Amino acid sequence: MTSETTNINRVMINAPIETVWNTLVKTDEALPFFFGAICETRDGLRTGARYRMVSANRRVAMVVGEVLRFEPPHVYAHTFRMTNIDEPKVTVTYELREKDGGTEFELRIDNLVPGSKLAKEMVSSQGFIASNLKAMSETGKPAFTGRLVGVLGPVLSRLAKKSQAVGNWPL
Repeated sequence: MTSETTNINRVMINAPIETVWNTLVKTDEALPFFFGAICETRDGLRTGARYRMVSANRRVAMVVGEVLRFEPPHVYAHTFRMTNIDEPKVTVTYELREKDGGTEFELRIDNLVPGSKLAKEMVSSQGFIASNLKAMSETGKPAFTGRLVGVLGPVLSRLAKKSQAVGNWPL
C-alpha cells in the first residue's frame, strides 16, 4: 500500500494506448475485467456522468458512481460504491501512459477505509482487473479468471440482495 488510504496497481500492456483505452471504456457490453458487468450511463462516459455497473442480465446493479475525470486516452476517474456494502464510496482512477512500445496501465484507489470490507474487496480485485484488461487488450480474449467469471456470473447474480435490483439504483 502506498499510504493508509491509497492502493496502486501497475501493469505493462503490450498494446497501443488507443486499444487499451477503447477496451477499458466500453459501455453496453459485458466486460470480463469488471467481473462480467456492463457499464451503463445515460449519455456515455464523460465528466459528471452517473454510471452503474450491472449484471449481464441487467437485473442487478453491483456498483454505482459518478465520472470525475474523463480525458481520452489517458485518464478515467470515478467514484465507486458497491451496492451490497454499506460503506463510504472510494475514488478509482485509471491512468494510461505510452511506454516502451506499449501502455502502462495504473489502477489507483483512493479514500479507502483501512480494514473495511470495501477496501479488502477493492484491493483484492486490482490484480484481476489488470490481468484481464491486459489479456483483452493484447489478445481480444479475457484471461482464464475472466472466462470463469463469465460462466459463474449468471449464477452469482441470482444470489444478489433484493436491495441491489437495478430499479433501486437509477441513473
